[in-house]
Amino acid sequence: MAQALDITSALLNAQNPDPTVRNQAEEQLSSFRSRDLASYLLSLASELANNQKPAESRQIAGLLLKNSLDAPSEANKAELNRQWQALDQALKQHIKQLLLSALTAEEQVARHTSALAIAKVAAIELPVKQWQELIPKLLESMQTPTGCTGLKQATLETFGYVCEEMGRFDEVILDQEQVNNVLTAVVQGTAQQEDKNVRLAAITALFNALEFAHTNFENDGERDYLMQVICQCTTDAMVQIKERSFECLVRIAALHYDKLRPYMQEIFNLVQRAVKDQEEDVAKQGIEFWCTVCEEEIDVQEQDEGDSTVINHHLVKQALQPLVEMLLQQLTKQEEEQDKEEGIWNLSMAAGTCLGLVANTVSNDVIPLVLPFVTENIGKTQSTEDWRHREAATFAFGSIMEGLSAEEAAKLVGMGMGFLCNALRDPNTQVRHTTAWTIGRIFEKLQSSGAEAQLLNTDTLPKIIQVLLESIHDEPHIAEKVCYAICQLAAGLREAGAAELLSQFFKEIVQALLEAGQRACEPQAQARLQLQAFEAINEVVRGASDATQPLVGQLVPLMISKLQQTFQAAPPGAPADVRARQQELQGLLCGVLQVIVQKLSDGDAAKSMILLYVDTIMEVLLTVFQAQGQQGVHEEAMLAVGALTYASGKGFLKYMPGFFPFLKLGLANHQEWQVCQVSVGVLGDVCRALDDQMMPFCGELLPILLQNLQSNDVHRNVKPGILSCFGDLVLAVGDKFEEAGMLPTVLSMLQSAQQLSVMQQQSSDEESLEYNTSLRISIFEAYSGIFNGLSAPKISQYLKAPAESIVQFTEYVYNDRENADDGVRQAAVSLFGDIAAQLPGSGPLFQSRQYIQELVRDCRSSDDQKLVSSAQWAQEAIQKAVMAR
Repeated sequence: MAQALDITSALLNAQNPDPTVRNQAEEQLSSFRSRDLASYLLSLASELANNQKPAESRQIAGLLLKNSLDAPSEANKAELNRQWQALDQALKQHIKQLLLSALTAEEQVARHTSALAIAKVAAIELPVKQWQELIPKLLESMQTPTGCTGLKQATLETFGYVCEEMGRFDEVILDQEQVNNVLTAVVQGTAQQEDKNVRLAAITALFNALEFAHTNFENDGERDYLMQVICQCTTDAMVQIKERSFECLVRIAALHYDKLRPYMQEIFNLVQRAVKDQEEDVAKQGIEFWCTVCEEEIDVQEQDEGDSTVINHHLVKQALQPLVEMLLQQLTKQEEEQDKEEGIWNLSMAAGTCLGLVANTVSNDVIPLVLPFVTENIGKTQSTEDWRHREAATFAFGSIMEGLSAEEAAKLVGMGMGFLCNALRDPNTQVRHTTAWTIGRIFEKLQSSGAEAQLLNTDTLPKIIQVLLESIHDEPHIAEKVCYAICQLAAGLREAGAAELLSQFFKEIVQALLEAGQRACEPQAQARLQLQAFEAINEVVRGASDATQPLVGQLVPLMISKLQQTFQAAPPGAPADVRARQQELQGLLCGVLQVIVQKLSDGDAAKSMILLYVDTIMEVLLTVFQAQGQQGVHEEAMLAVGALTYASGKGFLKYMPGFFPFLKLGLANHQEWQVCQVSVGVLGDVCRALDDQMMPFCGELLPILLQNLQSNDVHRNVKPGILSCFGDLVLAVGDKFEEAGMLPTVLSMLQSAQQLSVMQQQSSDEESLEYNTSLRISIFEAYSGIFNGLSAPKISQYLKAPAESIVQFTEYVYNDRENADDGVRQAAVSLFGDIAAQLPGSGPLFQSRQYIQELVRDCRSSDDQKLVSSAQWAQEAIQKAVMAR
């Protein structure tokens, strides 16, 4: 029988500054929970509801109770859910009554904490149609006299938290009657006669309830009333109420864009008023409203134009001139030295972001509205205050760049690049910082549009390089943006096939970037500068021309030396922050080594430069792994090893004794799923390098891979790669894979994966669709590896029967036109070619299947030459198989 115990002293001691007292109290409470969960929860609820107890202990009790009902991970949350449901029904009812009674507490902190705990219980019980009396009980509390502001505020907070919890579920939890009752209660709470804290709680609850108000927004009268209430609240005397009200409008813009048109004039006036009142947090939410409208219209533009359900009301275009004018005015409201603070979000930053979204929405229509502001202000005299106008003009220029057409962007860049290069020498740091960012944005835009090579030639490029290399020695936060600009410049020239333009500057650029990456400054600024500098080095190396390959080769011993130096920077026993910085720098250096190895592995002549240092590279990478100990595997070092396998080929075998333990550690490290995923990919690289020499390692690898595939604890994004890896292993070792006894299990796994892919198609969220695409590609790649790896007798023995289901699955995937993907199509047609070429008597599988001919024809008409080649080969193999019959 559960009993409430007096735990006040333990709760208070759990917050004691003395670690000995605190740890003892935490252990006491933890032991109580493990020993008797029912009494523990009842004791916490009793403490929270007891007005005679200290506010501090009541708050801690409520938080511990809340944390006993919810957890960050889904697995832990499910276990806590199960534990609650397993409790005695009468006990749960008693705890819920105590929580509701705590809403009447005199102490605000007790009421607030109780609201949080009630919502967590509701998240468990309402989805399974339990505690159906909760909403009626809360509605009763709202009927209390006007003077009971504490109870009303707590009740409205509870409504808000309950709605927030219900919004986390995919299915509908609250029925329409419940939604109507909640909306009625929270709207009544916004009435002017109510206390300001009640009104704040009400508008906050309304924000969370909007998620369920779809039916109400379909009704003109109800929608008009809700919009009237919210718009009135945007002019409330209390700043927090105004801010929450604009947040409601932002949510409405995201949920009900199609219903906004009748209210836009009033909302625009409210936003303008908020901006003029100079209440920054309110004004930022007003600008966020327009950001959301832009995002909705951009999404509509990206939808299929034939979809009659998609309607673009062009709300941004209709308000374009006054909207842009308002945003431009806010650009000059910068804070002093805001460029030196990472992640700062003020009115100027919000306006610049919104201006960029406006440009993405209306494209070139924004130019005549922004260009006069830019030309008027970018050359303002260099006085103390005029820097604001120069910085704002540059910010506006960079913000609109992404949304413009390639032609118009090129024209503007042609006119403005000279001004921008000069602005990198401006006496004001914020102007220089924004200018460097804008130049990077320009190169990024030109890169995506293919116009970079037209504007950057042997006349213009040297001047730009000169000023960038001067500015890279500027203050660290400016140098970071300069590195970003160089990175985008190199990437654009490489994609345009004009990378040779950088050849004469290669050594100078890389040297400057290396120096930037080694600059000593404040740790956070140093980390950001290092990251951007090394990313820029990677892009410059990727685009290196044949003429600069010897210089790329010279970077190998330099990177090895720098990696070796990192071990002295953080010897054993060094503080945790020093070790963390060491690992970050090692990751960046390993990343550069990976890119260099990949670049020099493209041709035999260049590969010789890598082969000179393979032993040393592997030695230093193994040292990086060893420095991690049992904590895990260094992800970037693992990727560098993967790149090295291409250069080494079968010669990589001699490194396996030292590397294999770390490969296994990475494969088993599913807690860091990205590391595990990378390790799976590197295992595929090793298979391709070693071929049949891989067999001695299969006995230890296969159980790890199968366990990962079957475990619910392993992130699902790891699993498609494992399927592909099975194909790599079979392709490497051939029939010996069957001798290991794992082939039937792997084929069974692939059949299960096919079924999972079919089930996944019913999911509509983007993450699930991307996962299913990856899964399908991996299934096809795995089968291709198996068909190509096994001998004809083994193929007939193991794959003749599954071949029919494989072809049927491919037909199912092909008919899923809505989620068509070139990667899936290429893997599918390649598999068809493999089946036709490797499976004796496969001709009948391809006859009378019209979709196969359509798939091959579609692929052959693609612009992707790799896809065309795969389709052509598959078509020839299928024709031979059919004729052989």
